[in-house]
Amino acid sequence: MKTLKALSLITIFGLLALSQSAFADLPTTRDDGVTVIHLDEYSGYFSAEETLASLKAGEYEFVITNRSDKLVGWQLQNNTTREHLDGFPLEPGETRISRVTVTTDGVRFRCPINPTPWYELDTIK
Repeated sequence: MKTLKALSLITIFGLLALSQSAFADLPTTRDDGVTVIHLDEYSGYFSAEETLASLKAGEYEFVITNRSDKLVGWQLQNNTTREHLDGFPLEPGETRISRVTVTTDGVRFRCPINPTPWYELDTIK
């Protein structure tokens, strides 16, 4: 019986720890109205510190950090028109900011140097 209780407690604490790490923070909007999203770029994929769901049209700063050991890139487009909004290379360890106006068309981004799939943010309200 003690073993069952111990296993139950371990399971509960494990699930609580997982649930805390599974949910990203909401993006912060500064007093100047700019919403900031932090992206880490690895070899072949991006990772976001904040959730990318439920975004609204407006001014955004994407803070991109190259976490790989080689040159990568940033390419940002309007998701509907495919208009180029911003792009640049990033050296290993480098961080750069991409400031853009996001409309209800949404945006999409990828690395054109180390090709990654497009990440489409198409639910902008």
